[in-house]
Amino acid sequence: MTSLTGFIISRKNQAYLYGLATVLLWSTVGVAFKLALKHLDIFQLVFYATLFATLILLGLAWFRGIIHTLDKQFFSHWKVTLISGCINPVLYYLVLFAAYDRLPAQVAQPINYTWAIVLTFLSIFFLGQRITRADFIAAFVCYAGVVVIAMQGQWPSLHNFGAGAMFSDGEGAGLGLLLAILSTFIWATYWIINVRDEREPSVAVCLNFVVALPVSFFACLIFSSPVVASTNHLIGAVYIGVAEMAIAFLLWSKALKMAENTSRVSNLVFISPFISLVLIHLILGESIHSTTYIGLLLIVGGLLYQQYRGVSQRD
Repeated sequence: MTSLTGFIISRKNQAYLYGLATVLLWSTVGVAFKLALKHLDIFQLVFYATLFATLILLGLAWFRGIIHTLDKQFFSHWKVTLISGCINPVLYYLVLFAAYDRLPAQVAQPINYTWAIVLTFLSIFFLGQRITRADFIAAFVCYAGVVVIAMQGQWPSLHNFGAGAMFSDGEGAGLGLLLAILSTFIWATYWIINVRDEREPSVAVCLNFVVALPVSFFACLIFSSPVVASTNHLIGAVYIGVAEMAIAFLLWSKALKMAENTSRVSNLVFISPFISLVLIHLILGESIHSTTYIGLLLIVGGLLYQQYRGVSQRD
């Protein structure tokens, strides 16, 4: 008789399944951001995405029977909750959406992955960590990739160097490029602030979103309007809030928790930008430039080099 254990997915394989599910969700965000921004401005998108993410996270807290502990958790960690909630999702996504609003998705999306490099260098000043030669090499390679991606198929020459040559809308896209890079600093700062947070991640994130909801609402009220032309325009915000902000985070946390080797599961994230490029081409119709592929390979290569060589040097 066939053993029932043959039908049971091992804990290690469950971790990979959760990780792959997260990667697939993250692969869609570039497309989702661009489509949602066709109907909503950045303040509306942040507010509504935060609203739907908060509902999901509170629902999960209720389902797990821990919703009655949230007020105690908030008052015992109110400072970090207020700061973290204003940074992520409010400030981070406002800056990130503003970048996507000005850039092709194939440019904004790969740059977002360089936040790990930023985190390494910020950790020197705020966490007292030691930097290695590998970190410098990885940073150089990654930002070389950013420069190559920014060229958008136009290799520089003496006659066409600069933001105006890199983009069809030089000034607007140049600002978008700066915003995309700034978003990586904001995201890295968020992780540094929360590195010593002893609360369960799902509880901390839930409280962050509860705090962020009124902040994002008043930002939308002041700089835009929470009134939308059609409820159909909220579909993108629903997807971003539910899939990218809430479910993806929960799946990724579950994957890392169940993993026997977290670095192997973490490596799955490098699949995401390549899947994303395919979706960007197929759904958004963007023609993917050769410089995008080259730049993305440099960014991923630099991150992988840092992950393996940098860790061994620090040890």
